[in-house]
Amino acid sequence: MIEVVAAVSAASGAFNAIKKGFEMGRDIESMSKDLGRWMGAVSDIKKAEEYNRKPPLFKKLFASGSVEEEAMEIFMAKKKAEDMREQLRTIIMYTRGRSAWDELLKTEADIRKRRQKMIYEQKERQRFWIDMALSAVIVLVALAGLWWFVDWIMEIHKAGGTNF
Repeated sequence: MIEVVAAVSAASGAFNAIKKGFEMGRDIESMSKDLGRWMGAVSDIKKAEEYNRKPPLFKKLFASGSVEEEAMEIFMAKKKAEDMREQLRTIIMYTRGRSAWDELLKTEADIRKRRQKMIYEQKERQRFWIDMALSAVIVLVALAGLWWFVDWIMEIHKAGGTNF
């Protein structure tokens, strides 16, 4: 699962580095690493919101902490990311023009697609297999309980306890 607090921290750190870079007169190309970190963290925040909308089966059953608390944490992270995006848009459009902002959006979409392919699909597979394994354990425990119950009834019947 994506850790929202870590994603916000990463986004804030990268965003502050970007702002400082613009203040020092650096061009956008020289800050590509910080922009990439910021975009990745914002992407993680969006994915956390997606996961929160459709949580895995066992999180629904055994989640610790309140759903409202987690939803509020994600909501606040999303709003903070939106604020950072708006500030970044203003800075880039002021210093480099509209075409630079459009180019950044295209780059962000490319990064999000790559990240989706690499990281999120792997997490989805892990989530699927964990759900399958836990489901199998529950089924096995239920079958063992049923086996025990049938065996217990048979023992009572053999002992002459009751007639079925």
